[in-house]
Amino acid sequence: MLLGRYVKMLNNQNVGDKGELDVIKKVACPNCGRKLMLLPKNYPLVDVQCTGCHFRAQIKTQRTKPKDIVFGAGWDIIEKTTKAGYPVPPLIVNFVWGNHQEIRFYPFIPKNNLKKRVLSSTARRANYKMFNYVGLTRLPHFILYKN
Repeated sequence: MLLGRYVKMLNNQNVGDKGELDVIKKVACPNCGRKLMLLPKNYPLVDVQCTGCHFRAQIKTQRTKPKDIVFGAGWDIIEKTTKAGYPVPPLIVNFVWGNHQEIRFYPFIPKNNLKKRVLSSTARRANYKMFNYVGLTRLPHFILYKN
């Protein structure tokens, strides 16, 4: 059972890492059009930045057609950030399903579109506080890439 959860976690991380690389290969900065680059692993709140301007964004990869809810990350850092008055960072979601792909850019995520969740007591990171992005289908977005 524990091995199964560990393999699933590795697969999810692998999907995310490959998704980030795929996005920077296929998508230019939505602000200035220059190349995006990855930030170091575990950099707080964002995964990529532009090589030419101050644009930064979080990237999430989903192996499904576009949907309303996407798993986010750790709750504590986003809660502290928003309480300090900073906006939720822009979000790029790389939806991949079958032979299709759609990369969406959500420039503004209201705090109301973050929903806190807590991992179970049997999870690898027991009782860890996380969040989901919710209500994405109702938020303004741009399609950066479609296949």
